[in-house]
Amino acid sequence: MTVRIVRQALYLEVADRLRDMIRAGALTSGAWIDEVHLTGVLGISRTPLREALKVLATEGLVRLEPRRGCFVNELSLQDLEDIFPLMAMLEGRCAHEAALKASDAQLAGLESLHQALQAHAAAGAVDAYYDTNAQIHEAVQALANNHWLSDMVGNLRKVLSLFRHKSLSVPGRITESCAEHMAIFAALKARDPEAAEALARKHLLRQLEALRLLAGRRADECVTAPAAAHQNFSSPTSSATEEVAHDSPRLQSARSRHSAA
Repeated sequence: MTVRIVRQALYLEVADRLRDMIRAGALTSGAWIDEVHLTGVLGISRTPLREALKVLATEGLVRLEPRRGCFVNELSLQDLEDIFPLMAMLEGRCAHEAALKASDAQLAGLESLHQALQAHAAAGAVDAYYDTNAQIHEAVQALANNHWLSDMVGNLRKVLSLFRHKSLSVPGRITESCAEHMAIFAALKARDPEAAEALARKHLLRQLEALRLLAGRRADECVTAPAAAHQNFSSPTSSATEEVAHDSPRLQSARSRHSAA
């Protein structure tokens, strides 16, 4: 029996690309989304772009404002206070189930990621640390092998991509974060679900503590330099100025058609 290949709709590929651009910082929190610019960058028409933006709006990544356009969402401290306890609970459960279900070979596969994490922490390489850290979180989520749990974690993780690795800017946080990850990994290897869950929860809540500290510093800056202060965790507003590398075949094809039009 021949199984047909079902191709993903173009607007869903565009949505994936926009998520990547938000995660990479090419589309920053608070930024107005220049649709004309993006259609040129991605080589597509306005229709798939607008459909993709509607998808991101339902995920909380962007907001559509009448007569003003579309903006990348911003997370306030209260948003983070609401999200992180939920994320801690869910990621704790991921670690719990991973400790019970992961094979020895799967856990061995995590070793190289944790070694890379330690190297990045020692070098103070924040961007590389953030990327490896994200891979570890996603790997533990996959090892839990619970698609209901994975869907909930994935949805919240998309929203948290709006502030990327800001907690790592707190002095000493990258070293603490790495130590927390190594403790979680040790609990996974020991097949101790309770310890893995407790340590994963603590890890997420420590991130929230770091963000509270940053919020306090920003409040101090408001007193000493009001003009330079920010009221949220956003980066300076800007439109996307570069394209995320490695186009999918569908977007390459769409670009060719767009250029020829």
